[in-house]
Amino acid sequence: MGCLESLPYEVLMSKISFKEAREFLSRYPEKYDVAPGYRMFDLNIIGVPPIRVAVDGDSLIFPYTKPCHGTFLIRVPNATDEIARLRGRA
Repeated sequence: MGCLESLPYEVLMSKISFKEAREFLSRYPEKYDVAPGYRMFDLNIIGVPPIRVAVDGDSLIFPYTKPCHGTFLIRVPNATDEIARLRGRA
């Protein structure tokens, strides 16, 4: 199982709802909806479907929920492998 702390991430928003995350990510031209349980960076993404993720250059932006801490919008740079995998499922 992966750990968010092992990634070079940036927190864009914190303590947000899944709806707020979806609305924020809708502004990006390249976005995808994934099902709860989808794995990115060896992390299971949990939340209320549809879970939206966005591509911004070589960065991947997605909501990440830490139990007891809430949902955060995370940007991970240099995510080319995960972006390619995400594009491949579309």
